[in-house]
Amino acid sequence: MKGLFSRARLSVASRYLIPARQRRPYLIGLALTIPLMALFALSAFAGKGELVSNGPLSSNHALFGQDCATCHKSFASVTNARCESCHEKAGDAVKAYGFDTHYRYRSHDFDRSAPSSKEGACFSCHTEHRGRDQLITRVANSKCESCHFTSFAEHPEFEFVAKQLKDPANIKFEHTLHVKEVRDARELADIEQTCITCHIAKDDGATFTPIAYDANCGECHLTSSTSTKPVQLLASADDDQPGVLSLETIRNRQGPGSRWSFFANPNEFQQFGGSVSKRPVYHADQWVMENLRFLRSRLYPSAELADLLRGSADTPPKDVTLLYAEAIGTLTARIAELQDDPGQTVQAELGELTKLLATVRQRLDDPFSPLDESRFAVSVGDQDPRFSGTDREAYQQVINALTHPCQECHYVQQATIKAVQTDQRSLIRAEFNHRSHILHARCLDCHKQIPIKENVASDAKATEVSDNAEILNNPPIATCRGCHSPRKAGDQCITCHVFHPDQGRRSNLLRYNR
Repeated sequence: MKGLFSRARLSVASRYLIPARQRRPYLIGLALTIPLMALFALSAFAGKGELVSNGPLSSNHALFGQDCATCHKSFASVTNARCESCHEKAGDAVKAYGFDTHYRYRSHDFDRSAPSSKEGACFSCHTEHRGRDQLITRVANSKCESCHFTSFAEHPEFEFVAKQLKDPANIKFEHTLHVKEVRDARELADIEQTCITCHIAKDDGATFTPIAYDANCGECHLTSSTSTKPVQLLASADDDQPGVLSLETIRNRQGPGSRWSFFANPNEFQQFGGSVSKRPVYHADQWVMENLRFLRSRLYPSAELADLLRGSADTPPKDVTLLYAEAIGTLTARIAELQDDPGQTVQAELGELTKLLATVRQRLDDPFSPLDESRFAVSVGDQDPRFSGTDREAYQQVINALTHPCQECHYVQQATIKAVQTDQRSLIRAEFNHRSHILHARCLDCHKQIPIKENVASDAKATEVSDNAEILNNPPIATCRGCHSPRKAGDQCITCHVFHPDQGRRSNLLRYNR
């Protein structure tokens, strides 16, 4: 057929062309690959593994890059056990950095520590080999969203706003009244300067020190002219009438915790007829507190553990450990007072106190032993059935006269001063840093549930409904969204939340702390 459509004459091969064999390039490539593979194998199995690494380690784990076997097994992912060898105390059942511990973070609810079906390995959230400058603690939102909502815009309202929760402050307090008093006394032009008079920042600038009487209240309250009302004085501790014990009677009894009576000033007591009053009255005045315990023992004889506390036992669950710590401190002080007394009765009392102290310490040291604050509470069920309503009313009159200066600020129920919540944290599942916010907003820009600015500008007294200690003067989440969004301040989950609990109380490296 060739040449039919053209006059061009092309040379025609007499046989098919077969390309030359390419063995030589393949052999050369194989010769170069085998030593290279051997080098990688030697690095992975016999060396330190630098050649097979996915990339540089973060600065947290940089030294581990010298030996991959520190974390890895051959051709296997990092196991939680390898992470725990450094980040958990050996044999520690609490597992502070474990997955299930996240569920009882701050709630201290051990019923919530059951293993989760969504539990992942440590490395699934803490990704390594991304470079020296990458923080392994910076967890992407996608990791949190595998269990929670998908964005900050969908974040639910804060619980204290959604449920209109009140602050169990247990104290009579009005912000507006105190702002006016402090502003006038210190001649402050800026209202918000009065805020930091009481809300004193800690050294880190992020949080505040708990409110304390000596630091925040004593300058104005319980002056030298403050006194109790005249109250019925008992002839002896065996007198079964409603009344209080004199300083001399307390000294003669020499009961646990009464050593203070030998150093008290008798001139502070004024006796007339069968009554006594005291002036001045100090904060947590020991004579008042001793007689309050005495009256409580008459009315509620079965509430013995309440005597180990200065206030009531109605604290939030997160503060139950504080009750046990205070009880331990009280018992320790009482034991120290009794140790030098050779009397058999005193030594018997000392033995009972020592046993009780051991029990309380054992309960506090066991992380899986639920702490029961009701052991320290005074309830109606503890009442002595021998007292009629008239008898209890007579005792209540004595209690009111004795605690009259205290009740200017405190509530007294069941012959017990209600415990004041000095550290009133409301964001129990998040961390809030005031230091990073105060440059962009002022106190009253966010804390405006109580209309302090409006109240201070008016001469009228603020209503108790709008200004009282039970109002949580904290903003709703809409206030946070005003600044935190994809185009503004960070809205990552880890901006406010941490996964592992109690990081401030535990070392990151507990390998040798056995």
